[in-house]
Amino acid sequence: MRENTFVLTDTISALLEARKFTSLRDILVTMNSADIAILFEEMPESKLPLLFRLLPKELAADTFVEMEADVQEMLIKGFSDAELKEVVDELYVDDAVDLIEEMPANVVQRILHQADPEMRKMINDILKYPKDSAGSIMTTEYVNLRPLMTVAEAIKHIRRTGVDKETIYTCYVTSNRMLVGQISLKTLLLAEEDDVIQNIMEQNPIYVTTTDDQEQVARTLSKYDFIALPVVDQEVRLVGIVTVDDAIDVIEEEATEDIEKMNAIMLTEKEYLQTSSFALWKARIPWLLILMISATLTQHIIASYEEALSAVVVLTAFIPMLMGTGGNAGGQASATIIRGLSLNEIEPRDILKVLWKEVRVGFMCAITLGVATLLKIVFLESIELHVAVVVALALSCTVVLAKVIGCMLPLAAKRIGLDPAVMSSPFITTIVDALSLVIYFQFASMILGI
Repeated sequence: MRENTFVLTDTISALLEARKFTSLRDILVTMNSADIAILFEEMPESKLPLLFRLLPKELAADTFVEMEADVQEMLIKGFSDAELKEVVDELYVDDAVDLIEEMPANVVQRILHQADPEMRKMINDILKYPKDSAGSIMTTEYVNLRPLMTVAEAIKHIRRTGVDKETIYTCYVTSNRMLVGQISLKTLLLAEEDDVIQNIMEQNPIYVTTTDDQEQVARTLSKYDFIALPVVDQEVRLVGIVTVDDAIDVIEEEATEDIEKMNAIMLTEKEYLQTSSFALWKARIPWLLILMISATLTQHIIASYEEALSAVVVLTAFIPMLMGTGGNAGGQASATIIRGLSLNEIEPRDILKVLWKEVRVGFMCAITLGVATLLKIVFLESIELHVAVVVALALSCTVVLAKVIGCMLPLAAKRIGLDPAVMSSPFITTIVDALSLVIYFQFASMILGI
């Protein structure tokens, strides 16, 4: 769609210059809000307020939610109080909370001032919950039914109140605010009008609590293929729901965070093209400095075996291969374990099972790589057999060790409460590099007598 949006940009610009606002509006109302947001990103900032004002009220609010935070802030600063109130009134509570969390204090004050008292209260209630918890991403706009309602009464209630709810496809049944069941709109429509809700609802619904981690909430939604998940407090009183669109945002956010940590990058908030070069430098340089300094250990190990390398110069040529293979082997293991931990496929208590599996995998990889290296050095490079044996043995031991380190460090991090992604490939590679050199030179000393 982004490619089509680029084509539309010229058309929109031409219509703006010609002041053909009716034609512009006719084009925009046929588009999805997410596509309009992308289109607006390609337009000059000076044109955005005018384009935004052409949108119908509901479409304008939906488009506003899809925009980047800096564009939202720019538009808000240009809005009159009446225009801002129109947008805020159309926002769902969870979207309003997301907006407020992204805005500076002076803009937040304007937003809250234009929100009605009920909306303000709901926003403040959600903002009290811990960051990245179920409570922080939920919405309080859900359909609430009573157990003794008939189907006819329930449908009438949905028609009267559903327009302001985030979803009506799953309705929640409460008694004295306690969550006692849930029922789908499909079930309601197919039931008899005089059926009582408590007789046809799903009892013992799956739910999360306000303090559950947002990543766990997203996994629960994915596991059960729900479009929404009820959120309860410690007394199992229904306080909100998390919808699948919010879960997708969480999964994307968590995946981005893990990828950045696994590649030794500090976390960034904006999209790549929206992030300045200076911000990218700040995100990358800390870990690069740490890894560079830690790599001096490797330098000292090589320096301590300088005489050995001088005696058998050919050993130097295999150091990059040895270190690279060890780093790759450790990176494979750590990536697999980090993913397993993220998806709850592995727990820290599985450490012995994981270790035994990785040791077996390591030995199989070691034998394969060791034999291949030995044959390559002897037959393709015509280097003496005893040198080839040193390299092959060192490589084999390094691979097994790398697999063990690669699986153990993320599990250890999880056990002590750290994010396993911190124990990522660059970190593991630095450790394996140093150990591989020690192994290499020890074999060289034993076999070559240097």
